[in-house]
Amino acid sequence: MPPREIPIGGLISLAGQDIGVSTWQHVTQDEINAFADATHDHQWIHVDVERAKNESPFGGPIAHGYYTLSIVPFLIEQIWAITGAASALNYGLNKLRFPAPVLIGSRLRLRMKLISVDDIAGGVQVSVTLTMEIENGGKPAMVAEGLYRFYAA
Repeated sequence: MPPREIPIGGLISLAGQDIGVSTWQHVTQDEINAFADATHDHQWIHVDVERAKNESPFGGPIAHGYYTLSIVPFLIEQIWAITGAASALNYGLNKLRFPAPVLIGSRLRLRMKLISVDDIAGGVQVSVTLTMEIENGGKPAMVAEGLYRFYAA
């Protein structure tokens, strides 16, 4: 499904609304190993499959919390495309939590809600709730309040 196209000037009318949901993303051990290499975070609970099966409280390896966060931009592109913006900037996070572990082999998807839209010089700053859902999971893998800036063309 293509992303929802939203004109930069139309963001304000969507404040408080759910924007959309991405497709499911499969979490593989190969991706986790590559993430560990890129970030130099080789904690055994992520990369040592046998040890994680035997010693972790989760029964196997889990994804890094920051891996879960790192796929947000890829999944956001599936949810929305802001038209009329010359540029966009990830401005940061106000809140970030990882309520549930992501077992290797799980599937994740992102749900996004637009919380607020504020004028800034040359554009707008939006606050969104980013909820990373685990397929058949009771709790989300991640919940964050993301801040993005869109500058008018």
